[in-house]
Amino acid sequence: MKFTRRTILRGAMAAGAMSALPRLSFAATSLEMGSARIDTLSDGNLVLPLGFVSDNPAAKPILESYGITGDAVEPPCNVTLYRDGTNTVLFDVGSGNDFMPTAGKLTEAMDALGVAPEDVTHVVFTHGHPDHLWGVLDDFDEPFFFNAQHMMGKTEFDYWIDPATQDSIDDGRKTFAAGALRRLETLQDQIATFGDGEEILPGIMAQMTPGHTPGHMSYQVKNGSAQAFIIGDAIVNHYLAFAAPAMAAGSDQDPDLGATTRVALLDQLASEKMPIVGFHLPEGGLGHVERDGDAYRYVPEV
Repeated sequence: MKFTRRTILRGAMAAGAMSALPRLSFAATSLEMGSARIDTLSDGNLVLPLGFVSDNPAAKPILESYGITGDAVEPPCNVTLYRDGTNTVLFDVGSGNDFMPTAGKLTEAMDALGVAPEDVTHVVFTHGHPDHLWGVLDDFDEPFFFNAQHMMGKTEFDYWIDPATQDSIDDGRKTFAAGALRRLETLQDQIATFGDGEEILPGIMAQMTPGHTPGHMSYQVKNGSAQAFIIGDAIVNHYLAFAAPAMAAGSDQDPDLGATTRVALLDQLASEKMPIVGFHLPEGGLGHVERDGDAYRYVPEV
């Protein structure tokens, strides 16, 4: 396998008032997997209160060791594009225009790679949170990836399509539930669901990694002898989740289950030594896991 890191620059239009706009840059990290290829595409970043990481006092010295001393964090958003010559697969679709002004940049990143929405054959979701799902519809509430088969784990789909979820979820996530319900209702007849351990497409195996959401899925991708693991938000940052994986994370809907999943997944990834792609990991989100005493560390591929 071969890793490539590059920055793609898209200049502003040269004519008229548009010439005053700044140039936009999109970091893309690539992994060649024999005849297939993974590219990570930036959807921008989020701006979240520090409590979404952890409100445990024991987290403070770990965060400070990573230079995190303020009251907010700005995690990147990395959408995964997989192309094997037959299928063009997006894992998650970013947040679109309705979540945060710092996110929703996926179309610009796709343009930079020369990939159009109609080229996408499959959209595969890790889970139903806004930064992963809300970009699935265009401004007219039509499917943005109109040629694609959409796919989501059945447990996750059933959770967000249920109107009762809005009554049972905590207040801070009620907008998450409302937004997911609206989008999944629109796409209901176009979504295929699947279970844990299923091969959903050739070489793409689903693995349930719950806790962040009830039915969060990760995906092991294989092409010949090459493989990679797309982890979504099962491991949601490169600092606390690795240094103290058993510590509850504020972004997990079920913090205890999320911690249990994270500990087991990190052990698996460190043992199998396969590349990973994390939605909120730095430097394009592509790297690997190493053991660090009783904990772990994230090593970006450079």
